[in-house]
Amino acid sequence: MALLQISEPGESSAPHQHRLAAGIDLGTTNSLVASVRSGVADTLPDQEGRHLLPSVVRYRADSAPVVGYQALDAATEDPLNTIASVKRLMGRGVEDIRTVGEHMPHEFVPGSSGMPLLHTAGGDVSPVEVSAEILRALKTRAEDTLGGELSGVVVTVPAYFDDAQRQATKDAARLAGLNVLRLLNEPTAAAVAYGLDQGSSDGITVIYDLGGGTFDVSILRLNKGVFEVMATAGDTALGGDDIDRLVADWIMQQAGMAADASHVDMRRLMLAARTAKETLSAQATATVTLDLDGAGDWSGELTREQFDELITPLVEKTLGPCRRALRDAGIRAADVQSVVMVGGSTRVPLVRERVAGFFKTEPMVDIDPDRVVAVGAAIQADILAGNKPDNEMLLLDVIPLSLGIETMGGLSEKIIQRNTTIPAARAQEFTTFKDGQTAMSLHVVQGERELVDDCRSLARFELRGIPPMVAGAARIKVTFQVDADGLLSVTAEEQTQGVTSAIDVKPSYGLSDNEIETMLRDSMDAAAEDRDVRRLREEQVEADRVLEALHSALAADGDELLDAAERASIDAAAQALETVRHGDDYREIKRAIAAVEQASSGYVERRMNTSIRSAMAGHKVDEFKAP
Repeated sequence: MALLQISEPGESSAPHQHRLAAGIDLGTTNSLVASVRSGVADTLPDQEGRHLLPSVVRYRADSAPVVGYQALDAATEDPLNTIASVKRLMGRGVEDIRTVGEHMPHEFVPGSSGMPLLHTAGGDVSPVEVSAEILRALKTRAEDTLGGELSGVVVTVPAYFDDAQRQATKDAARLAGLNVLRLLNEPTAAAVAYGLDQGSSDGITVIYDLGGGTFDVSILRLNKGVFEVMATAGDTALGGDDIDRLVADWIMQQAGMAADASHVDMRRLMLAARTAKETLSAQATATVTLDLDGAGDWSGELTREQFDELITPLVEKTLGPCRRALRDAGIRAADVQSVVMVGGSTRVPLVRERVAGFFKTEPMVDIDPDRVVAVGAAIQADILAGNKPDNEMLLLDVIPLSLGIETMGGLSEKIIQRNTTIPAARAQEFTTFKDGQTAMSLHVVQGERELVDDCRSLARFELRGIPPMVAGAARIKVTFQVDADGLLSVTAEEQTQGVTSAIDVKPSYGLSDNEIETMLRDSMDAAAEDRDVRRLREEQVEADRVLEALHSALAADGDELLDAAERASIDAAAQALETVRHGDDYREIKRAIAAVEQASSGYVERRMNTSIRSAMAGHKVDEFKAP
C-alpha cells in the first residue's frame, strides 16, 4: 500500500525537514520578529500578546540588561542608562554622533576602533552591543513561540544603509547568536509582504518607507515574480524621531523650558511629543501634559493645523529623494502604478496626503505599516531556509553608490556603478607605472566624484610579489564582488605569476550623517568641473609617464646615441613639459607631450635599431623567420 506524506499547506513536503526561520525588522523605535506558520507569514507576539518590541535597552550595575517595555517604562526616570533609537547610531563614528546625538540624553566616549561607546551603569557599550540585546530578545521570543532553535534569519535594513551601517547590523546579529541568511532592504521586504511578487501587480511600484529614524524610497519594477530595484534614495537620519523633536521644540517654547533642561525632563518631553503625534494621527486636537521635574505640571493643546505647519518642511524633505529616485530610474511620477507606505511615521495624515499628491495615486496602507517589513522578511527567510524551494522569488537589489579604485593622479576609476543590481562581480585590469615595480598599493573608494579626495575611503591593501617588468607590461586584475547583503570584497591578482591579495571591506564606523545624499548631489553639481579635472589629471599622469621613460632611457644610452644639439633639443622639450605639467590647462600638457615625442623620435628609432642589432648579434636572419 502506498502511503501519502501529509504536511501543512505551504510547508515542506517533509515536515521533519522543516527549518525554523524568521524575519526581523530591527527598527529605530520598535522591532518585530515574524515567521511563516502553516503557510501564513505573521509577526510573533510576546506572552502578553504585544507584537511590537520597543527598541529600548536599560543597563544596570548589578543585573542583566532589560529590553522592551520594561526598559521603556524606566526611560524617563533613568535616561542615562536607558538607550533608545540606537539604530541612528549604527555605523557611525564619534565625530558623527554629534549630528544625530545632540538631542540624545547619553554620555558618549570614544572607543578604540573608532566606534562610539555609551557610558552606562552596566559599563561602556557600543551601538552594536545595544542592538544585539534587542535582537537577542527577538530571538528568544521566536524560539519560544516556534518551539525550537532558529536555523536562520533575514534581518531588514534601510535601502540607503551604507557598507558601515550594514556591517554593524550584521555584527550585532552575530553577537546575538543569529545565523543571518541575508540582509534585506526594507522596501523590498514590504513589496514581498504585499504579494507583489505574485505577478498580479506587474509594473512599477514605489516603496515609501518613513520609519522612526530613517527614510528611504525605492522604485521597483515587478515582472512575474522578479523584483528589480531600479533606483533607491533616502536619508539615514530622517524619520519619526525628527517629527517628535519638532513637536518637542514647540512644547519647550510654550512651556518656557530652558534649553539645558535635565535629562529626566528631556526624556519626558520627547515622550509627550510622541504621544501628541500619535494622537493627532487620529484626532484633530491633542492635549499635551508635561510633568516638569521640580517645576510642576504644564498643559496645552496642539491642533492638527499647527502640527501640519510644524512638520511640513520635514515632509517636503522626503520628496527630494523621491524626485532623485525617479530621475535615476528614468521615469516620471505618472509611470508609477502603485505606492506602498511603510513605517509607523506614514500614519501621519499629512505624509499620506503629500505622497498621494506627488505620485497622483492613493498609497497602499492595507497592512499595518509597523509590521509589513517583518512579514516580508519572514517570507524571504522561509524561502532561503529551503522550506519553499519550488516557489523561490528573485530579489534584485542595488548598491547606492559607485565602487572603485584609486589610479595614478588621485583619480577614482569606477568598477561597479551606482544602482548596479547585486550580487555583482566586476573585474578590470591595471598595470604598473615604473620599471621594475614589484608591489602595488590599492585604495578602494566609494562615491560618484572623479577625484579620490572627494570620495569616501573604504579600505587599503597591498599586492606584493609582482615580477620585475618594464612599466606597463604587468597585468593586475582587480575584482570587486558585492554579495546579496551589499557587502564588498576586493581581490587583486598578478596574471603571469598568479600572486594574489584580497580584502573584505569592513569600513570604519566613521561616517557623516548625510554622506550618501551629499555625495550624489555634489556629483551632479560638479559634473562639468569633475570632467575637466579628470582630463587634467590624466594628462599629468601621461606626462609623468613620458618623462619617467625618457629620463630612464637617456641615463642608459643618451650620451652614446645623441649629439649635443639633439640632446639639448630633447632636454628643452622635457623641461617645457615639466613646467606645464604643474599647470591647470590639459591642452597645453597634451601639446607639450607631443613636442617631447617629436623631439625624441629620432632617438627612439636609434634605440630600437640598437636593440635589434644587439638581439641579432651572432645569428642569421633566417633564424628569425616565422615557421
